[in-house]
Amino acid sequence: MGGYIVRRLLSLIPVLFVVAIVVFSIIHVTPGDPAAILLGEEASKVDIDELRSKLGLDRPIYEQFGIWLLGLLSGNLGESIFLDKPVTEAFFERLAPTLSLAIIAQVIGVFLALFLGITAVKRRGTIVDQSVMGFSMLGISIPSFLLGSLLVMFFSVKLRWLPVAGYQPLSEGLWQHIKYLLLPGIVLGIIQAALITRMTRSSILDVMSGNFIKTAKAKGVKEKTIVYTHALRVAFIPILTVIGESFGGLVTGAAVIETLFNIPGVGQLIVNSISRRDYSVIQGSVLLVTVAYVFVNLIVDLLYGLVDPRVRLSKK
Repeated sequence: MGGYIVRRLLSLIPVLFVVAIVVFSIIHVTPGDPAAILLGEEASKVDIDELRSKLGLDRPIYEQFGIWLLGLLSGNLGESIFLDKPVTEAFFERLAPTLSLAIIAQVIGVFLALFLGITAVKRRGTIVDQSVMGFSMLGISIPSFLLGSLLVMFFSVKLRWLPVAGYQPLSEGLWQHIKYLLLPGIVLGIIQAALITRMTRSSILDVMSGNFIKTAKAKGVKEKTIVYTHALRVAFIPILTVIGESFGGLVTGAAVIETLFNIPGVGQLIVNSISRRDYSVIQGSVLLVTVAYVFVNLIVDLLYGLVDPRVRLSKK
């Protein structure tokens, strides 16, 4: 198992190198000048050129990439020209809100998906099954900003149950922390549930057609026991895969919801940095997000062994 973890970590090196090249290339060919944005519209060309020279933006692209890559190898992701702080500091300051939002959304999504998926299996072929699949299709199709806006109108504006937007750190109290993240968590949770529900239903139905399930039925085992005790355990590996990928997506891709609900997370940091052309923050944040995504999937792979011992043995 230790060797497997080492191999996975080593495989991260070429991935990060490719991501670094792609991100660096894209942001440097995108129109926009950080120096001009930083100085404002009233700045003269002389002032802009002077700042570009100070920031090293007047150097050839390959030279800028080489300097950044050397810093990266030494653990230095650079410094934000707008926030006036190291990229790592800016990133980890924003990580807590994103992780809290992702955890709340994932808990909502997983419990809702397992309930709906198992219900659809137990009521397969009925209107309940069709309704669950309809919910799944709708959840996959609807844009997150549209669903978020609709829920804000209902829960925040009409019922006044939850705040419209904003964020309270955990230090202000657990309930205040959860209250501000609950509505965006529900939005993301519904979208995650739509994905996981389909996999839950299809995986359990595949297992239900197996010979050992037919044997259990022939012995008179109740269907509830078959589904919860036997089928769900066997079918859980593909479900766990989707859960892991969706959680990684929440950590890395909640930018729209964070912007909509004004949550100071990593996604909002990246969006703001893109609009300001804060190159160091964009490059560093994307790399750190990539590392986080890979680590989440590594943890999921290790959890396979808890679900199915045969997977654990195959990795030794």
